[in-house]
Amino acid sequence: MAVKRIYGSQNVLEAAKTRIKNVFSNGVPVYMAFSCGKDSLCMSSIVYDLIRSAEINPKQLVVMFIDEEGLYRSMLEAAYRWREKFISVGAKFVWYCLPVKQVSVIDHLSASESWITWDPKAKDKWMRQPPPFAVTKHPLVKYPGECNYQTFCERLTKNGIQLIGLRVAESIQRLQMIAKIKNEIRNIYPIYDWTDNDVWYYIKERNLDFPEIYIRLYECGVPKPRLRLCCFFGDSSIAGLKWVAETEPELWEAIERRYPNAYLVLLYWDSEMFRHSTRKRRELEEGQTKDYKALVNDILFLHPERYTIPSETKTMISSWKRLVKDFDFYMTNADYKDVYEKFMAGDPKKRSYRALYTSLYEKRANISEKEQAKRYGK
Repeated sequence: MAVKRIYGSQNVLEAAKTRIKNVFSNGVPVYMAFSCGKDSLCMSSIVYDLIRSAEINPKQLVVMFIDEEGLYRSMLEAAYRWREKFISVGAKFVWYCLPVKQVSVIDHLSASESWITWDPKAKDKWMRQPPPFAVTKHPLVKYPGECNYQTFCERLTKNGIQLIGLRVAESIQRLQMIAKIKNEIRNIYPIYDWTDNDVWYYIKERNLDFPEIYIRLYECGVPKPRLRLCCFFGDSSIAGLKWVAETEPELWEAIERRYPNAYLVLLYWDSEMFRHSTRKRRELEEGQTKDYKALVNDILFLHPERYTIPSETKTMISSWKRLVKDFDFYMTNADYKDVYEKFMAGDPKKRSYRALYTSLYEKRANISEKEQAKRYGK
């Protein structure tokens, strides 16, 4: 789906304030997703300032922090401080440490793609203990691993509107998701149009309280656009796990206790095992060519039983087959490499599938008849 952008006259900060005030003007409960990441903090800061200036009602607000167990120490410390700030202005701040399902590409190595945070059966391996005030049980989570945190939040916020600090500049998947929203009234994205520069400028100008780990990661060489604090084990964030050992050894030890396979990330984080590639890796592999079309054909159509494919991925094999059939005529070896790496790395939420499908669809639309004749001899 091609996305058309329409630009307004307000700056992004004023636009975010307007969206938030419009949400509160409905008089319904407002739930704000808080993660202590930079985007979430910018949105939280705007909401906090609007409460202090008496432009919105704090009694309507419930701040939701889904604690994913494995967090940097400075993230936790910042979350504690922000909890106190919101409580001090009369808002409710709920800290959840629930046994919900999370995506883990490390588990992919053992033919599974999910793990359970705060799993009651693995208390001895928890990376740390929940805060004493945390909510550890909830009727909306019927049993450990029954749902992921997104489903839990959907159930929890049914009677109101949820504010989410998601930005389309972060990925094509997010841009597509926002663009497809028609009459959505339950989830609002106040800072969806902010760029990375907008976020960091706001943090600097407001002298915003944010986790120190951002500075440590930047000092380690992480480029500014890749400074993200999210679940360590997701497909798009697994490469960041290699920095934990360097920046926070105690957390790394806790991760290794929880995940015996975690050390493999340090060795192969930039390989197709984890769907990544660096210049150094490409230089090492220079001269090694693969026929990725043949590989994809073998995996999807001829001999899938010869490959270790996680059960969650097997359920989507028909979708991947359809993608190849739809776009085979336009696909190069590089496109087939994309299919191979994304399929073999696992894609339980179909994010990679949707992004690749959109990319190939646009590629097909942009190839004129003349170019097709020249390229394919038609």
